Amino acid sequence: DLAWDVTTGGTTANGDRIVVCVLEGGGADWDHTDLIDNHWTNDAEIDGNGIDDDGNGYVDDYHGWNTTSDNDNIAAGGHGTGVSGMIGATGDNALLISGINWDVEIMQVDMGGLSDANVIEAYTYPLVMRKRYNSSGGTEGAFVVATNASWGIDAEDPASHPLWCAFYDTLGYHGILNLGATSNSNLNVDAVGDMPTACSSDYMITVTA
Repeated sequence: DLAWDVTTGGTTANGDRIVVCVLEGGGADWDHTDLIDNHWTNDAEIDGNGIDDDGNGYVDDYHGWNTTSDNDNIAAGGHGTGVSGMIGATGDNALLISGINWDVEIMQVDMGGLSDANVIEAYTYPLVMRKRYNSSGGTEGAFVVATNASWGIDAEDPASHPLWCAFYDTLGYHGILNLGATSNSNLNVDAVGDMPTACSSDYMITVTA
């Protein structure tokens, strides 16, 4: 709570709206009463008109992106809702809980299973939006500063997933840090492995259970 005396999130000193991308199989209930005010939308896109209005390669990506159905239909998954709440449930609003960030834009990506191709496709959406932000001087895309992966493959050797692991360096190069959660069991992931938290990228922050 002492950190909240310094900042509760929201906007940088330069006026950039801070965006955190939650990647989840099964999505999150972004319309939840304690999440809706912090739900990121792509305001350069006209919702539901069947046109890629902002030219980012995604049609009607107003509420985020579902990599399985190729649209912005985000399922209301319970796990993703809880994760989103911990990251950014609206604070000081007399409702339920306060997220670590009281004021933050949460970008939702509803992803498929844990294959390298599916994971990279999911991470590509926030990467595209951050690259557009960088190249346009902040007039396009989104200022995505971090992604969150509260999932993974237990006891998995990262050497078997070189492209997946290398993608964190690509995200980091463009300004995105990445959070990953380890196994919910008593394992030494440095010894037995874990994906993605055992990836050696400087831009992967490992969080234990």
